[in-house]
Amino acid sequence: MDLFTRASELGIQTEFYDGQGRRHVTPPEALALITEAMPEPAERRLLDRIVVIREGEPCRSELGAQAVLPVRWRIVTDGGALVEGAAEQRTLSWPLDLPPGIHSVRLSDASGRTEELPLLMSPRRAFGGAFDRSWLIAVQLYSLRSVRNWGIGDFTDLANLIELAAALGAGGIGLNPLHALFDDRPGDCSPYSPNSRLFLNPLYVDVERLPEFSAADRPVDAQTLAALRDGELIDYAAVAAVKWRGLRAAYEAFRTSASDSRREAFEAFRRERAPLLTRFACFEVLRHRFGHPWWEWPEEWRQPDDARCDLLRQGPDAAEVEFVAFTQWCADDQLRGCRDLAAARGMSVGLYLDVAVGVQSDGFDAWNEQTAISRLLSVGAPPDSLNTAGQNWGLAGFNAPGLELTGFAPFRDMLRASMRYAGAIRLDHVLGLNRLYLVPHGFAAHEGVYVQMPFEALLAVTAQESVGHRCVVIGEDLGTVPDGFRDRLAAWGIWSYRVMMFERDFHQGWFFGLEHYLPNALVTFNTHDLATYSGWRALTDLYLKRSIGVDPGESDDSRHHALAMLGDALRHQGIEHEDIYAVLTFLARTPSRLLAIALEDLLGVLDQPNVPGTVSEHPNWRRRLPKPLEDVAAIINRSALFAATIDRRNPG
Repeated sequence: MDLFTRASELGIQTEFYDGQGRRHVTPPEALALITEAMPEPAERRLLDRIVVIREGEPCRSELGAQAVLPVRWRIVTDGGALVEGAAEQRTLSWPLDLPPGIHSVRLSDASGRTEELPLLMSPRRAFGGAFDRSWLIAVQLYSLRSVRNWGIGDFTDLANLIELAAALGAGGIGLNPLHALFDDRPGDCSPYSPNSRLFLNPLYVDVERLPEFSAADRPVDAQTLAALRDGELIDYAAVAAVKWRGLRAAYEAFRTSASDSRREAFEAFRRERAPLLTRFACFEVLRHRFGHPWWEWPEEWRQPDDARCDLLRQGPDAAEVEFVAFTQWCADDQLRGCRDLAAARGMSVGLYLDVAVGVQSDGFDAWNEQTAISRLLSVGAPPDSLNTAGQNWGLAGFNAPGLELTGFAPFRDMLRASMRYAGAIRLDHVLGLNRLYLVPHGFAAHEGVYVQMPFEALLAVTAQESVGHRCVVIGEDLGTVPDGFRDRLAAWGIWSYRVMMFERDFHQGWFFGLEHYLPNALVTFNTHDLATYSGWRALTDLYLKRSIGVDPGESDDSRHHALAMLGDALRHQGIEHEDIYAVLTFLARTPSRLLAIALEDLLGVLDQPNVPGTVSEHPNWRRRLPKPLEDVAAIINRSALFAATIDRRNPG
C-alpha cells in the first residue's frame, strides 16, 4: 500500500488551505511519520462505521458489500444486558430502547465472518443548563492573592471568591484547567500542558485546612510565607517545595493517626477512582524512580499493568503510592467543597472548568492510553492572521483509530473527570473533535496535517456525559472553522464561545450588534491568551509583543481604529462611556445565556496571563493579581457592575 493510500484510510488530509487561503501540501517525510504514529485500525467489512444512535431518532446502517446475508448482531450494554437481532436485508435497523452509554455490537454473517465495534446510545442533545441568563467571574486560580495562602491561589481562596461572587449576583466562577502537572517540574506551570487531565493539581490544596495538619508542622515560618505571597510573580519552585513538605507532613499524620472515619473516606475514594487512581499513583512513583520518559523505562513498566501496580502498591513503595493517592483525595475533597458552597449560595452555574486540548507526551495519560494517544504527534493549528507561522502546542492528543479500538473510554474518562464537580466545562479547541491539526516531532508548525476524527461519536459521548452530570458543554470554536461545524455542534447542544474582540467585520472592522450573538453561547470580551481590556485600550499587548520579537499581527493604527469602532458600537446601544463596565453592559444585553467577566478586567490589570508563542520571553501563568482577595470587593465598582448585569443577576 502506498503512503497516500494509507494516509487516506487513516483520514489524513494530504493538503489543506490555511486561514489565510494559502494551500499547503504535506511533505512526504512528515506524512510518513504521522501514518507510522497511528495504530492499525480495526478491519471492517460487515459494517464500515461506528453506530451512533440518538434518542428518538431512527438509526440505520448499511452493511458492507462483502457481508453475506443474513447478518446476526448482538449488543452488550454497559450494564451487561444483551440485545440480539438479525438483518435479512442490507439495511440494518437498530433498536432505540437501549440505555445511554458506550456499548459493543458483535456482528456475524452467513459466511462465518465476525466483527466487533462500538455502539453509542446518546441523548438527543447535551445538557442545556438549569438557568436562563447568567454571568460568572473568570479567574486564573493560581493568580489569587490572599493574606493567608502559601504563595499560590488555593481552594480556600476559591471558596472566598465564591462568597464574593455570589454577593455580586454572579452565577458561577470560571477557572483555568485544574489538571495535574508535574510535581518535580514546577517551572512547567502552564495549566494547559498537563501531566494528566484525569486528576487534579495538589498545589491548589489549602494544606492548613487538612484535619491532619498541625501548625507545628508548618514547613516554614510566617515571614517566609509572607515573602512567597508578596512577589509580583509566583515563585513556583519555592511554592512547590513548601507545599509538598506540608502535604507530606499531613500525610504522615494521617498514616499514623487517622480517625476511622477519615481512613474509611480515603479508602472509599480509592475504590471509586480505581483502577485509574492506582495507575496514576504508581506512574508518579515510577517516574521519580527512573528519572526518564516512560518509553525509556524498563520493559515491564512501559505499559500500564494493573497486576504489577497492585504489587507495587503492596511492596516497599506502598507509602509513596498511597501518598500520591492521598494528595488527590485532598484536592478532590476541597474542590467538592467549593462546588457545594456554590450550590448553597444559589449559584446557577457553579464551577465552570477549562479542559486542555492535550497532554504532555511523557505524562500519565500518554502512558496510560498509548493506543488512543499518539505521543509522537503534537496538536497545533495552521497559519492564520494572528499566528502567521502556525502553532505547535507540544501536546499529545487523541487519535481516531485508537479511540475506536478502545471504545472511546479514554475520551469518556477525561470528560467524567472534568465534569465531576462542574456545572459547565469549556473544551479547549473543540475543532479537534472534528479534525486535529497534527505536527510530527521535528517538523515546523506549518508542516502539519489535518486528521479526521470520529466527530459524531465524540459528540455522542459528550452528550452522554453532559446529561449524566448535568453539565453544560461550551466548545472553544475559535480559529479556522470548517463550514457547517458550528451548526453541527449546536444540533448536539454544544454551546459556542464568542469573544467580542473577534466579533467584528473582517473588512471594515466594525463590531457586530447584539443580534449577532447566539443564545446558547458563552460571551466574553477576551481570553487568557489575549489582552486584558485595560491592556487592549492602552496598546500594552502590541508594545510588549514587539519588544520580545513577536509579531502582534496588528498595527497601532489598526488598534486605534478598533477602539473607535468599539465606541461606535457602544453608542449605538445608548452607552456613552467606554470603560470595562460599558463593555459589560453591551455584552450583558446580548442573547447569549452566559457571560464571563475576567477578574483581571474588573481590577484594571494591564498584562495578560499568557502570550502564545512565548516560553521565557513573558511570565506566562506566573503573574499574580495586583491586590489580595480581601481587598477586591472594595476595588470593584459594585453599582456599575450591578447596573451592567441587572437582568442576569443570580437569584441566590
